[in-house]
Amino acid sequence: MTSLHVTRTLPEDATDAALRADVRRGLTSTPKTLPPKWFYDARGSELFERITELPEYYPTRAEREILLARAGEIAAATGARTLVELGSGSSEKTRHLIDALTALRVYVPVDVSESALTQAARALIEERPGLAVHALIADFTADLTLPSTPGPRLLAFLGGTIGNLLPAERAAFLASVRRLLSPGDTLLLGTDLVKDERTLVHAYDDAAGVTAEFDKNVLAVVNRELGADFDPAAFDHLAVWDARHEWIEMRLRARTAQTVKVPALDLAVDFAAGEELRTEVSAKFRKSGVMAEVAAAGLELTHWWTDTAGRFALSLSTVR
Repeated sequence: MTSLHVTRTLPEDATDAALRADVRRGLTSTPKTLPPKWFYDARGSELFERITELPEYYPTRAEREILLARAGEIAAATGARTLVELGSGSSEKTRHLIDALTALRVYVPVDVSESALTQAARALIEERPGLAVHALIADFTADLTLPSTPGPRLLAFLGGTIGNLLPAERAAFLASVRRLLSPGDTLLLGTDLVKDERTLVHAYDDAAGVTAEFDKNVLAVVNRELGADFDPAAFDHLAVWDARHEWIEMRLRARTAQTVKVPALDLAVDFAAGEELRTEVSAKFRKSGVMAEVAAAGLELTHWWTDTAGRFALSLSTVR
């Protein structure tokens, strides 16, 4: 018997309130910033799917390679009866894991997008008789309350998305994940690895310009939702490797001096010619750093897998 349950812990107006707060705070800061989560309206999600298919963008292919090769080992190491996935989206990669988890009874996808959740959940239920899906509409960076499901539980956070969090944010996030886990539960974490600068920069600044279009989509979102008058053509996309912090920064650089009005916030924002707006940080990791960060949160790294080229890693950690 299959079943689908949908639970909303995100208030209906939470997205609008969060956007307003993020835009006001980010555009009045020095340097100016906007969080990467605002890339992902319908157009942004479509562009990101195109990015994952680009020859320069290796992370999606590398992670899929690991999942295909190691799903059986992950299943054997966890014995999971519940799979919780944070930022699940289309749940496309997770299907490899679900197929391997022979003891799996419940899948709990967590995402802010109700449409993406329900669409993916219905497809999974059709494909996998006997799997119960409890979709959770929630912000995984906030404190979560998970539904009561059978253990042991495997909590998956894939795609290298943890790299979009700054170090203090990662520490808080991992601590919140630890609070969700009980003895016997595990965390499966996807992390992009430090590598040569050329490979990294090209992954975020492709020759076809898809990533540039994706980067500028955040301006289109602010225009549409808050009535702003950003001209995306007045900004250039940049991808910069910060060797000290070991992360990529995506930025938009103003071509000329300009003033952007955001009527919904009663805000006018001046940009100097050449001034940069940071739209994303994407941290890259080393095994020692991942071990230290999960240990600080009360977890112990027990397994570490990479793709054959050593570009990306999946790690499994247990409650200490």
